[in-house]
Amino acid sequence: MKKLPYFFPIAFILFFNCSSNDDTSNQDSISDALYFPPINSNVWETKSITDLSWNENQLQPLLDFLESQNTKSFMILHEGKIVVESYMNDHEETSLWYWASAGKTLTSTISGIAQDEGLLDINDEVSDYLGTGWTSASLDKENLITCKHLLSMTSGLDDSLGNDVSPENLQYIADAGTRWAYHNVYVKMQDVVTVASNQTWNSYFNTKLRDKIGMSGFPNGWLASNNVNVYWSDTRSMARFGLLIYAKGKWENTQIISESFLNDATNTSQDINKSYGYLWWLNGKDSYHLPSLQFEFDGELIPNAPSDLYAALGKNDQKIYVVPSKKLVIVRMGNAANDSTFGLSTFDNDLWEKINALTD
Repeated sequence: MKKLPYFFPIAFILFFNCSSNDDTSNQDSISDALYFPPINSNVWETKSITDLSWNENQLQPLLDFLESQNTKSFMILHEGKIVVESYMNDHEETSLWYWASAGKTLTSTISGIAQDEGLLDINDEVSDYLGTGWTSASLDKENLITCKHLLSMTSGLDDSLGNDVSPENLQYIADAGTRWAYHNVYVKMQDVVTVASNQTWNSYFNTKLRDKIGMSGFPNGWLASNNVNVYWSDTRSMARFGLLIYAKGKWENTQIISESFLNDATNTSQDINKSYGYLWWLNGKDSYHLPSLQFEFDGELIPNAPSDLYAALGKNDQKIYVVPSKKLVIVRMGNAANDSTFGLSTFDNDLWEKINALTD
């Protein structure tokens, strides 16, 4: 086990939620204390475990567990400052890694920015931007699909036909809004943004988000894989994004994305899967659905995690956790801890047991 090279947490993202549970005075105090690392600099202030009165004896067991579970990097931020940052299994601070489906939240965020700028409305039909015939559904069924349906995974298109999102592979199975299914058709929101902004996806993303908060990328961040754009970055870039979301869409004094959109994105977006927002996973609900299954599971998504947590979850256990009540952002990159899954895995609950031992 490689010992912790410096004494700060890596990017497990815990975000200060904009939900109704949090009183205004608490939100203001968190905002006043929040730290943002400078853009175009590797400087990032730290905070010690001792200052937070966490259980320092539980740090090494957490890191040992992470390394044994094929982790490459891990960070914990508290009010924006690094408490824990560790790299393992031949990964380094400057190494790039893929976000997998955790990057869906980037698409959600960019969609919100484009709506804030008046370029699109997520309540519009997708066909208003892409034209008709972008699916194989009949015109009346295709025109039921709005941008919001893409963001909430309720397009009604068949999710069993693979990753290809060409029209012939986007086939009707149910009316939009009546069925929740984890589907790559969400990437059509990137096409919507491209049309609405009259810019390439990379250009709009870089200008409106990446460059404004100091993220890195490979080479422009997005790499095509199995008909889907996948984001690659270093771990600190993932943490920067988590911090932006924790800060309710602000970076220092600049509102990058509206708080109102983020509030919608990180709360239940439809009445089928209560644990899903706009491409964000939500803890604390009384039921949830999982990718590839048309079955409702009772209980919380991650029982060991705080109920106000929301998360970006990607294949092979790419994680961004945002926990407003604990003022945390947590990030994990690496290979699959156990069996490969598209999002949630048993690793989430096991990891939170270790995090709780450190932070409680």
